[in-house]
Amino acid sequence: MVPAATRPAGARPGTDPNVPVVAPGTRAVPPGAGIDPRPLGRAALLAAAALGYAVVLAPILFVCWLAFFADQVVTFPPSGYTLRWFARITDQNNFVSGFTTSLRLGLAAMAGGLLLGVPASLVLARRRFPGREALNTLLLMPLVVPGVVAGTAIYVFQIEAELATTLPLLGSFAGLLLAHVMITLPWTVRLVTASLAGFDRAVEEAALSLGATPLRAFLRVTLPVIRPGIVAAALFAFIVSFGNLEMTLFLVAPGQITLPIAILQYLQWRIDPTIAAVSLLQIVLIGAGMLVTDRFVRLTQVL
Repeated sequence: MVPAATRPAGARPGTDPNVPVVAPGTRAVPPGAGIDPRPLGRAALLAAAALGYAVVLAPILFVCWLAFFADQVVTFPPSGYTLRWFARITDQNNFVSGFTTSLRLGLAAMAGGLLLGVPASLVLARRRFPGREALNTLLLMPLVVPGVVAGTAIYVFQIEAELATTLPLLGSFAGLLLAHVMITLPWTVRLVTASLAGFDRAVEEAALSLGATPLRAFLRVTLPVIRPGIVAAALFAFIVSFGNLEMTLFLVAPGQITLPIAILQYLQWRIDPTIAAVSLLQIVLIGAGMLVTDRFVRLTQVL
């Protein structure tokens, strides 16, 4: 009991003066309860996103910066900047030949992936049959199989197929193209199937009921709807084929070279900003392709 002389004014007898008196009908607010944790959560989320972007973009930005260094030996800070490394690219026959081969291979693999992947996506999206899930898993398997494992397996398979059929697969452009079509199929199947997931087939059935042939109904009704998925699949198939290194190393013939292999061979003997200049041109080529594609077909619709 606090003496009356020391009891604060308004305090009732039998109460502790250190405990605030709560008016009837109200709840006591614990200390710190007025702090809103949401700004802290948003700040932590933004910091994590910024860290993720930095991890992804820092190597790309560094390569772009390195391509303009004036020093043949990479030093920091650079003594100056120059464009001569871009001019040296054309002096290296391996880079020119590798770029030509990679371009042909990427375009052919993109076309082959679309020719096989679009019908497969239509079947998987519209038909229910035994083994459908197994087929879907099989078509997506190259996404999870390491490139070295896939290259070794295809190399052994082409040897056995060549011995059994006497067809010159190993070391030929056709054998390399078949392998690249295999690694581009998952992108086609995945993206086109995603486009078909939101498609109401009643619209196509209405076109068929009005006298359209199945092919005409597909070209006039279904194809415009799934076009973003097809364009995105073509773009990613080209990128995957153009930049593939691990699997291609096992399948190229002597004297045959792609651009990633040309870069690897160049790095075995010298290290200068020429490699950074080649890499920058690849980044610009792929980035320009994505920007042009997104200009006509919104990639965000399927990605």
